[in-house]
Amino acid sequence: MNPIKIIEKYYDRKSEGYRLLAEHSRIVAKKAVEIAGRVKHLNPDLKFIEEASMIHDIGIFMTDAPKLDCHGDKPYICHGYLGREILEKEGFPRHAIVCETHVGVGLSIRDIEKNNFPIPKRDMIPVTIEEQIICYADKFFSKDNDPSKEKPIHKIREFIGMFGEENLRRFDEWERLFG
Repeated sequence: MNPIKIIEKYYDRKSEGYRLLAEHSRIVAKKAVEIAGRVKHLNPDLKFIEEASMIHDIGIFMTDAPKLDCHGDKPYICHGYLGREILEKEGFPRHAIVCETHVGVGLSIRDIEKNNFPIPKRDMIPVTIEEQIICYADKFFSKDNDPSKEKPIHKIREFIGMFGEENLRRFDEWERLFG
C-alpha cells in the first residue's frame, strides 16, 4: 500500500488541502511509530501503523472545512466514516477502520445519538492496539493553526472532557499505556 498514491487520487498535489493533510499525516505517523516503539511488548504492526496514520484523514476533502481547503458538503465530523468508505473501495478494509475510529477518542452509538451526529449509528471506537495508538497520536496535532506544534496533555484532556467522562477515561487509559 502506498498512502501518498491513494491520497493523490483524491487531492490535487498543488492544493493547500493536500499540503495540510500530508503534513498532519506525516507528523501523526511519526508520533504513532514512536508510541508503538514504547509498547513493543504488545506487538504493534509498525508498517500498518505508519500506513494507516498517513491515510487516516483522507475523507476531509468531502467535508465543509474551508480553513483546510476542503469544500465538500458534509460536516467535518463525517470525515471518519467517509474515509472508511473511500479506503474500503480502494481495497484496504483494515486501514478503513482506522479512518472511522480515530475521530475524538472513538465514538460510541450513545455519543452519536446524544450529540445527534450526522453519521451512521454504530460503535466507532478503536479496538486494536494499532487503532488505539493512531487515535491517541492524532490527538496531539491539529491541521489548523500550527500543524507541527504538539498540544499539551492538559489541553487535550480539557477538550476531550467536554464530551464526557467515558471519553476522558479512555484517553487517560491510553495516556497511562502509551504516554
